[in-house]
Amino acid sequence: MIAETVCSAVAAAGLGIAVVTAYRKRYLTATRIAAYALVPLGLVMTGVVEWLADTAFSPVAWAGFGVLGLSWLMFATARTVERRRGGTRKERKAAAREVSAPAATAPAATAPGASAPALGQSSTGGQSPAPRQKPAAQGDDDFSDIEAILKKHGI
Repeated sequence: MIAETVCSAVAAAGLGIAVVTAYRKRYLTATRIAAYALVPLGLVMTGVVEWLADTAFSPVAWAGFGVLGLSWLMFATARTVERRRGGTRKERKAAAREVSAPAATAPAATAPGASAPALGQSSTGGQSPAPRQKPAAQGDDDFSDIEAILKKHGI
């Protein structure tokens, strides 16, 4: 009852200010003030104010807001944990399958010009292959990439 009275008084005061503003020939501003002044009156007439007043003083409604907050917190926590673990359950299972797959199905991790894969066992039965001799021209090529980058940046 009190909320409806206050909202009606606010609307009446706002409309009074709008009339004074229109009298000063500021019609656009007066229209905006009148529009804002009519919002509380419309809320009272539709019953929203009564519903809000009943909700504000209802312990069940506040418990409901608490449950909604808890639900939101649980969703946010689950999302944060999911992001830190690296995706959904389906993505984690797919990643686990890739890790446990035999080395024969995985592509060989070899460097250009290398004699054996850098990771895993070699084809010689677990023993490392004999070191190969580098040609003399290859030693000059090691720094050619670095020189090209430095030249590109003007160093």
